Amino acid sequence: MSEATFCNWRKRYTSLMPSEVKRLRQLEDENNRVKKIVAALTLDKAMLQDVLQKM
Repeated sequence: MSEATFCNWRKRYTSLMPSEVKRLRQLEDENNRVKKIVAALTLDKAMLQDVLQKM
């Protein structure tokens, strides 16, 4: 990790309370789950459109 990355990380997270850090992690986890769901639904939609075009 570069020194600049560490300094940016420190500025961002040093002032957070433990409850805020916990909430931030929960939001990041939820965001990752939503991204996976959107990717799966996008793939499903593309497959369905492909099937409909072949009919």
